[in-house]
Amino acid sequence: MSKIVVVYHSGYGHTKRIAETVAESAGAQLIAIDAEGNVGEADWAALADADTIVFGSPTYMGTVSWQFKKFADASSKVWFTQGWKDKLAAGFTNSASMNGDKLSTLHYLFTLSQQHSMLWAGMGVMPSNKKSSTRHDVNFVASFAGLMTTSPSDASPDEMMDGDFATAKVFGERIKAVTARLTR
Repeated sequence: MSKIVVVYHSGYGHTKRIAETVAESAGAQLIAIDAEGNVGEADWAALADADTIVFGSPTYMGTVSWQFKKFADASSKVWFTQGWKDKLAAGFTNSASMNGDKLSTLHYLFTLSQQHSMLWAGMGVMPSNKKSSTRHDVNFVASFAGLMTTSPSDASPDEMMDGDFATAKVFGERIKAVTARLTR
């Protein structure tokens, strides 16, 4: 059986809900980066043992949170030995604005994966970009590079849009399928 890990940081709970949805649909283990930017030794072991690592962070000021960046910097020990080489990687982000420079965050996650010599999987889903499309549709934010979701700044994690959860579910299913294909 394939081993998929979703490692993420969430500042206010929105990114956590998306991480949980991706992990559930992918059959993945969840690893939360704590408020100080750390994960435990068992978490590093799970990442080492994974076939696929999905990175998640909110978009703050046009990039990942400082807590995620601290985790990424700590992964340089793994980078030095190319311990994640040829694992599948993917990424997701959430921010308050429809764009909110989320693509910069996905590019950061992609670059991190490439530093580790990983393989990248994007959304694999066409956007909902017709006049009849609404925020309740899959991939309304129209991302190809990875999963993007939007939570208005005055919305609690319980008020997130159904379309974002549906998109996260589709993304998790894609990650599961691509992982299975690569690990046969």
